[in-house]
Amino acid sequence: MSTTQLYTKYTRVWIPDPDDVWRSAEIIKDYKEGDKSLQLKLEDETLYEYPIDLQGNELPFLRNPDILVGQNDLTALSYLHEPAVLHNLKVRFLESNHIYTYCGIVLVAINPYEQLPIYEQDVIYAYSGQNMGDMDPHIFAVAEEAYKQMAREEKNQSIIVSGESGAGKTVSAKYAMRFFATVGGSASETNIEAKVLASSPIMEAIGNAKTTRNDNSSRFGKYIQIGFDKRFHIIGANMRTYLLEKSRVVFQAEDERNYHIFYQLCASASLPEFKDLGLTCAEDFFYASQGGDTSIDGVDDADDFEKTRHAFTLLGVKESHQMIIFRIIAAILHLGNLEIQGERDGEACSVSSEDEHLSNFCSLLGVEHSQMQHWLCHRKLVTTAETYVKSMSLHQVVNARNALAKHIYAQLFNWIVQHINKALHTTVKQHSFIGVLDIYGFETFEVNSFEQFCINYANEKLQQQFNSHVFKLEQEEYMKEEIPWTLIDFYDNQPCIDLIEAKLGILDLLDEECKVPKGTDQNWAQKLYDRHAASQHFQKPRMSNTSFIVLHFADKVEYQSEGFLEKNRDTVYEEQINILKASKYQMVADLFQEEDTVPTTAVGKGTPRISVRSARPAFKAANKEHRKTVGHQFRNSLHLLMETLNATTPHYVRCIKPNDEKLPFKFDPKRAVQQLRACGVLETIRISAAGFPSRWSYPDFFNRYRVLMNKRDLSKNDKRQICQTLLEDLIKDPDKFQFGRTKIFFRAGQVAYLEKLRADKFRAATIMIQKTVRGWLQRTKYQRLRRATLVLQRYARGCLARRLAEHLRRTRAAIILQKQYRMLRIRRAFQRIRNATLTIQAFARGMFVKRIYHQMLIEHKAIILQKYVRGWLARVRFRRIRAAAVVLQCHLRRLRAQRQLRALRIEARSAQHLKKLNIGMENKVVQLQRKVDEQNKEYKLLNEQLSMLTSAHSSEVEKLKKELQQYQQSQRGDDNQLLSLQGKMEQLRMELEKAHGEREVIEDSHGKEKDLLRKRISDLEEENALLKQEKEELNRRILCQSEDEFARNTVEENIQMKKELEEERSRYQNLVKEYSSLEQRYDNLRDEMTIIKQAPGHRRNPSNQSSLESDSNNPSICTSEIGDTEDVIQQVEEAGMEKAAMDMTLFLKLQKRVRELELERKKLQTQLEKKEQERQKSQVIETKTQVTPEHEDFAYNSLKRQELESENKKLKNELNELRKAIADHATQNNSSNDMRDSYNLLLNQLKSANEELEVRKEEVLILRSQIMKAAQQKDMGKNMESISPNASWPNSDRHVDQEDAIEAYQGMCETNRLLEAQLQDQRREHEEEMEALRNQVDLMQEELEKQQQVFLQTLQLSPEVQVEFGLQQEITRLTNENLDLKELLEKLEKNEKKLKKQLKIYMKKIQDFEASQTMVPVERRSHERNMQVAVQRKEKDFQGMLEYYKEDEPLLIRNLITDLKPQAVSATVPCLPAYILYMCIRHADYINDDQKVHSLLTSTINGVKKVLKKHHDDFEMTSFWLANTCRLLHCLKQYSGEEGFMTQNTAKQNEHCLKNFDLTEYRQVLGHLSIQIYQQLINIAGGILQPMIVPAVLENESIQGLSSVKPMGYRKYSSAVAEGDSSYSLDEMIRQLNTFHSIMCDQGLDPEIIQQVFKQLFYMINAVALNNLLLRKDVCSWSTGMQLRFNISQLEEWLRGKNLQQSGAAQTLEPLIQAAQLLQLKKKTSEDAEAICSLCTSLTTQQIVKILNLYTPVNEFEERVTVAFIRNIQKHLQERNDPPQLLLDFKHMFPVLFPFNPSAITMDSIHLPASLNLDFLNKV
Repeated sequence: MSTTQLYTKYTRVWIPDPDDVWRSAEIIKDYKEGDKSLQLKLEDETLYEYPIDLQGNELPFLRNPDILVGQNDLTALSYLHEPAVLHNLKVRFLESNHIYTYCGIVLVAINPYEQLPIYEQDVIYAYSGQNMGDMDPHIFAVAEEAYKQMAREEKNQSIIVSGESGAGKTVSAKYAMRFFATVGGSASETNIEAKVLASSPIMEAIGNAKTTRNDNSSRFGKYIQIGFDKRFHIIGANMRTYLLEKSRVVFQAEDERNYHIFYQLCASASLPEFKDLGLTCAEDFFYASQGGDTSIDGVDDADDFEKTRHAFTLLGVKESHQMIIFRIIAAILHLGNLEIQGERDGEACSVSSEDEHLSNFCSLLGVEHSQMQHWLCHRKLVTTAETYVKSMSLHQVVNARNALAKHIYAQLFNWIVQHINKALHTTVKQHSFIGVLDIYGFETFEVNSFEQFCINYANEKLQQQFNSHVFKLEQEEYMKEEIPWTLIDFYDNQPCIDLIEAKLGILDLLDEECKVPKGTDQNWAQKLYDRHAASQHFQKPRMSNTSFIVLHFADKVEYQSEGFLEKNRDTVYEEQINILKASKYQMVADLFQEEDTVPTTAVGKGTPRISVRSARPAFKAANKEHRKTVGHQFRNSLHLLMETLNATTPHYVRCIKPNDEKLPFKFDPKRAVQQLRACGVLETIRISAAGFPSRWSYPDFFNRYRVLMNKRDLSKNDKRQICQTLLEDLIKDPDKFQFGRTKIFFRAGQVAYLEKLRADKFRAATIMIQKTVRGWLQRTKYQRLRRATLVLQRYARGCLARRLAEHLRRTRAAIILQKQYRMLRIRRAFQRIRNATLTIQAFARGMFVKRIYHQMLIEHKAIILQKYVRGWLARVRFRRIRAAAVVLQCHLRRLRAQRQLRALRIEARSAQHLKKLNIGMENKVVQLQRKVDEQNKEYKLLNEQLSMLTSAHSSEVEKLKKELQQYQQSQRGDDNQLLSLQGKMEQLRMELEKAHGEREVIEDSHGKEKDLLRKRISDLEEENALLKQEKEELNRRILCQSEDEFARNTVEENIQMKKELEEERSRYQNLVKEYSSLEQRYDNLRDEMTIIKQAPGHRRNPSNQSSLESDSNNPSICTSEIGDTEDVIQQVEEAGMEKAAMDMTLFLKLQKRVRELELERKKLQTQLEKKEQERQKSQVIETKTQVTPEHEDFAYNSLKRQELESENKKLKNELNELRKAIADHATQNNSSNDMRDSYNLLLNQLKSANEELEVRKEEVLILRSQIMKAAQQKDMGKNMESISPNASWPNSDRHVDQEDAIEAYQGMCETNRLLEAQLQDQRREHEEEMEALRNQVDLMQEELEKQQQVFLQTLQLSPEVQVEFGLQQEITRLTNENLDLKELLEKLEKNEKKLKKQLKIYMKKIQDFEASQTMVPVERRSHERNMQVAVQRKEKDFQGMLEYYKEDEPLLIRNLITDLKPQAVSATVPCLPAYILYMCIRHADYINDDQKVHSLLTSTINGVKKVLKKHHDDFEMTSFWLANTCRLLHCLKQYSGEEGFMTQNTAKQNEHCLKNFDLTEYRQVLGHLSIQIYQQLINIAGGILQPMIVPAVLENESIQGLSSVKPMGYRKYSSAVAEGDSSYSLDEMIRQLNTFHSIMCDQGLDPEIIQQVFKQLFYMINAVALNNLLLRKDVCSWSTGMQLRFNISQLEEWLRGKNLQQSGAAQTLEPLIQAAQLLQLKKKTSEDAEAICSLCTSLTTQQIVKILNLYTPVNEFEERVTVAFIRNIQKHLQERNDPPQLLLDFKHMFPVLFPFNPSAITMDSIHLPASLNLDFLNKV
């Protein structure tokens, strides 16, 4: 197809425009060959006739289709020419705010003059590892390409950044270096970047100046080499500078300034340390005031000077050196102000010796005043015979002075650069480097001098290198695809370079003219005219004889020859230099000594491929000028730079300045075109357009243009053959396309032609669809109207029928209502009469019952008064008699004791007595032991006798009855005796019945009082319930008024609290993560040091030691404050972090209270121990003083009695506690069923307690009777006399023993007393309970009154204040209740611990006592017996423990941790190593070996860390040890003995608890270790999943036919081509997730942790996919949105299939889901904007705008997103407070929680497999 056939109607073209450079127009009439003009319509609807040159046949440029506009790569445009490039850049810059665009291998960067959020750390991570071309253009993509090629090919790289002054070259270079520092290094490497950035203020101060185009223009070029080691980490940097503009020191054009340092120093001249410099304002110095204005708007020179000084300090420049630098700069200013006086008509001149500036110059530099004064005006001429001193003219003196100033400044500049390089230098061997060249772009001004000539010369060399590199890449692409190609004709600027640098070129002639003694600029210009007049790149201006024109590649530039010779010579006289060398300041002298002493050195150490020399060669004193010309030096340094660049792989960044006003996002087409021509972008376009610029892969071409194929071709399987057939049919000219191996290559314009055919096909199909749809719509409308008519008729008829039915229904309802009303009225009257009757009856019956009750109550009270009075009289008489007896006994015993004391004193004086005492001690011990045994036997016999007596009591009564009958038959005369006995029996029976009656009365009164209390409590509960209902009703009313606001506030507060909790957890886990990373770094450094130290012997040092050893070598198992605090923290963690975050003050109060209770516990414990010791001592003394067996028996029986009484008291206390608990339970429950159940429970517990009490009482009675037996036998006579003689005992001689009868009678009396005391105790307790209930009722009434007052006050407030007040009251109440509960819990725990410790102490004392009792003289036998007893106890009480020897611990750790493979225990119980370790810990706890516990736990933790370090990329191993670490942590909690962890334990599991040690600290260490393992697991899984995410989620075509649209030949660059097409599908990623899930489930990892793992992984999937979407234009389309939503639904389905929907993983995908919906939504009207804003709540404003800017229409029928629509979106979203970050942090990690998960497995049921090689473990 010919090109002219494309110029048809409606085709758009570009025509030249004087203002906008190019202007768009539309053809309104088809063009035919031979037409002299083209009929066009401009965008403003005006008609325009474009003339056509028939000879050249130059038609206007065709415009690309809209679907191709805004592409990332300019070479992908179908029509490649200047207007297309300019328009594409303009659209991207203004509409999409994209400042970066690819142009082949060149990155075009447009300065936005505004800070953009596209350089954060997240963006660096997003571009790291990506192929260039896969993401949006960015400086980071170029840096990543360079870094990747360096790492893969091990070849040095270069990034060449060029552009005009103010285009952003320095900023681009800085961002590239930041990328390298982030990707290629750690914290130490970042310091290199920090030092490089610290050098920026210095280099800007001494190398930047204000120009007419830029306020901060760099007046030198620099090449920074960033060195890398073999692992491609940054190790150092080096800076080389090029062509400092020295002439600016002595001359500035209008509106320009000298270097910033001069003005900064003048602005700070008032500082005290600068008083000696003699400086004033900058306007007073000639060298600083030639440009006019000495200030810059918005720039504070004094503040910048402080930054410069700070940067000097950071780079290690001493303060003394800084002062000398400033003295040199000030001296240069004074040198410019010298007053030179002419003499003899200017042939000679002089400087006054009193010149102030000369004096300041000499004093500042430390040189002699007279010599400098002389040699400034004279010069030395040396001939072969003699030496002359000649005066110089005024012009020569001024030139010499200026040359001296420039030379001093240049030497100072070089010295500063050298010191910066020293600060950036490293001693580590450099393996490779990446160079960043920040060099000036092509320059053309109104007046162009020597500096512009050198700059443009350098750009010619760089352009030649760029052209050859681009041409080489193009030809490599063709050869790789195996397509025929012809030599592409491209612009070769070698002739222009030869014109400048060849023999007898411009530079050669300039050097030759400089050697001529009388050489002038005019003579040199004339030589140029004569020599190069015939050159095509050289021209002579018409109106000037001192200027010349060079035709550069970018533009032709006219240079003024004036000043060329002087600048090229840069003459500095030797005499002046020698004076400076003799300066008294060493640094000043060193500046000029370096010229002669410093040799040429290589820059950078260890560079393998090229030896890079200094950019500024060393100079030798060959003559007076003692160095080469500036042009020669620049040419040499430029050749050296080109050698370096040619030895590296270059990457190009071209910076464009969009406007000269520095306004943000303003595009000046004229300035942009000028720079595009100058920087070589258009040349790249021209080279690409000369070949095959458009390139499509076969699958992309097939998917895009399958609509142009027929069915027969689509049925084929070979896509390449289908594409070939299609192209051969559509494009007849075979030269317009070529078929490569993987791509199709098109000439310029062919893709646009194919797009036109595709659009025509779609347009025809659209018309057909519209026709069909419109007909269907009309038919549907008619059918809808017909159905509506029928429906209306039906409803009208139904309405009439319903009216009739309604009338009939109302009539019937009225009759029913009358009937019901009459019945209700009669029924209410009956009910009223009946209720009145029942009320009268109830009150009458109650009155009679109350009278009877009061009478009974009065009688009962009288009986009680009588009983107490009689008892009091009896007790008074008994006390009087007992007191008299005691007095008599005391006197008698005192007399006997005095006599015995005298006898004992006499006996004690004899030695025989002492011997007898010593001899008898052993016998006494044996006797005491025997006596104890006898007492035990006697105790048993007494118990048996007691049981026999109780059993024989009934038989004895029967015997008495039988004997009575016998006596009645045999002896009728004994009636009186029988009657007396019967009377006594009746009397006893009456007393017993009376006691039973009193007991029943008491029980009845007790029950009635209890019923009254219950009734009162129920009334109070009903009243409380009514109040609660009123309160709830009031709250409901208040909440109804402010329900929405309260709910919103509550939700926001909950969300805020959750966020704070998550942040706190994340901070805590980040600290753990940083600790692990620091520990890892320490281990790595230690390994490296070990390798360095032990390199000759290849020895390895075990690296399993960590900082944990130092932290856990001395664990405090039972500390006070630390242990208690950690207990509280552990309880808070178990109760939930939400409760812990409620009130920090509460936590502090609890902690303080815990410490106080702990101190109190210690004091009580010490007092108890002291008292126990004193009691033991007193018992020992008492046992020694016991002499008689009777006293021994009495002590033994009293001890037993005390024990039984203590048990009795304990039972009573338990009974009281049960009563209180049931009473509390009854008051808390409102229902009657709970009251009845609690009362039944109380009765049952009371019955059992009473039975137990009766048994204990009987035992007490028996013991008391036995104790008093001896005393009763002694006083039997007296007791018999006190008995009444009338009390005769029948059959006493034959059947009943009198002593037994007396004992039985006394026992009965004692029983009565005990029952009486018990009844009194119960009455007292009942009264106390009544009093407590009354107090409780009073408190409840007071609280109720307070609440009523609060409610009355609250009702007077506004609804908002009511809600806030209610919340404050509720929070206060809950806080107080929580504090009370916490205090109660702490008291109970402290008491429990105290009782446990006391129990242990008593047990130990009892064991010691038993051992002392059974002690024998032979110690060996005693030891064996004790050991046997201990072994028997261990076998009996403990199971599920594993015993090992201390020396087997390393073997245990190696077999169970270090060398263990997960497959070895896959068929056993999950987490088997954790159970084995716990059983070993339990045995160490059992034997109370704290060192063994500490050593085992420390070795376990270090062993796990070592395994994880070794398998840092093994998911299965990491998951295995995460499961085992968590299980070990759960075991330590489950068997810790704490009640909170034992709620789900079985009785068998409770036997496996730890007994001696509190391992809370180790639980915390294991928790930290679990967090580290979890983070490593996430990193491993993330590393596996990350390469799959983008291909599987964004690029995978799960729905066939919905391929992602790429309306251009998408280019893959070098790294992408080398890596190949390794794409993943969604099924592969789901299979990988299945693998992760199955591994974690098989290894027994807790389900809660599995859910958190997948929540984290799905967040990473969301973040990586969304970040990639935000940085890629080719995936932001409607089809990608549909495909993305389908892929996300597949992931959600997978979550549901694995029962992980509760994990929160699906919620993390919400931003990606909303992004997919945003791509699919309509984007046109304001309603669409509102819908987008309401839908995309999880996306930030920047993300929404970014996606809309990147949105690419599927075809030309879909409209682009307009700028107005995006502005509307921004207006709607401006109220949002979104974070400024564009991308998500895919490395963000949610805080992990390890909930307590007890195991149902008992320790004794675990089997040790033989494969573990744990034979040395013994089951205990």
